[in-house]
Amino acid sequence: MAKLQAFSEFNNIFEKIFMKKILGIGNALVDIVTFIDDEKILEKFSLPKGSMQLVDKTTSLKIREATKKFQSTFAPGGSAANTIYGLAMLGVKTGFLGATGKDETGKLFDSELCKAGVKTFIKKLNNPTGTAISLVTPDSERTFATYLGAAVELSVDDLKKELFSEYDILYLEGYLIYNKDFVVKACSLAKSLKMKVALDLASYNVVNDNIDAFKEVIVNYTDILFANSEEARAYTGKEPEESLKDLSQKCEIAVIKTGANGSLIQSGNKIIKVQPFRVECRDTTGAGDLYAAGFLYGLASDKSLEKCGQYGSYLAAKVIEITGARIESEKWPAIKKTISVL
Repeated sequence: MAKLQAFSEFNNIFEKIFMKKILGIGNALVDIVTFIDDEKILEKFSLPKGSMQLVDKTTSLKIREATKKFQSTFAPGGSAANTIYGLAMLGVKTGFLGATGKDETGKLFDSELCKAGVKTFIKKLNNPTGTAISLVTPDSERTFATYLGAAVELSVDDLKKELFSEYDILYLEGYLIYNKDFVVKACSLAKSLKMKVALDLASYNVVNDNIDAFKEVIVNYTDILFANSEEARAYTGKEPEESLKDLSQKCEIAVIKTGANGSLIQSGNKIIKVQPFRVECRDTTGAGDLYAAGFLYGLASDKSLEKCGQYGSYLAAKVIEITGARIESEKWPAIKKTISVL
């Protein structure tokens, strides 16, 4: 037994030493998750269900006023930040680049990542920290009204080669595509350092609005691509299975998340179907972010694509059981233990 424990401890140390390091870049936001009783609020503010809509500060405040009677929770968020947080809680060496205001909300965002072990590169600005109001309908679907605030002020001048040099994988959220020059510069720097580039397509309406920019980034730079069924359909015009074939021809690994049906992965001619973990869904906020965290954890640990998909599916299941996109720190030891035996 002692020898077995010693071998296990040695294996954990070996894995940590040689595990790939991951840098995330995204919008630094605070999530306001609000449970609404029907879709009237979505209609009132012209928010297509299941989408992410950018709104200005005034509209954001109006939505908060209109929903103040409903139950809400506040927590640090942002798509890429949620993924990086999950990776850090699994033990991956991570970094995050983003921009916040010089306010208490910005301090909270930074401190929560730091407590998880993330090395943060936060640009502090005079504009307020951005917020993402996640409106959750009774069917657990979430619709985002996002005021970017300070987050939108990241620029190509903030991208330095030395920032990228200690990492092996760059993870980008698709919401950054509105600043295509920034995304292209980040990808170019990553490629110059032999990093892999992973991209999540973010939201179907973001894809619709920026299809040409996404095509340029995917074809020229992306190695690992994450999309859900609607995002893949917006990009290819096809259903998941056919979308997977198209997307896999443009990158090394294509992943399509199909909700309750699991996920599909293709690399070259190899196609893998990953079954979902059955849980009671409370709120789908963060499901895609945590799927990416599990999948990238597997890649960072040199696991098979099947294992990567299982890890992603498991983390997605764990986050939809709760409200919001951040799983409480006390739950992670049990999560890590389960992942170790999947």
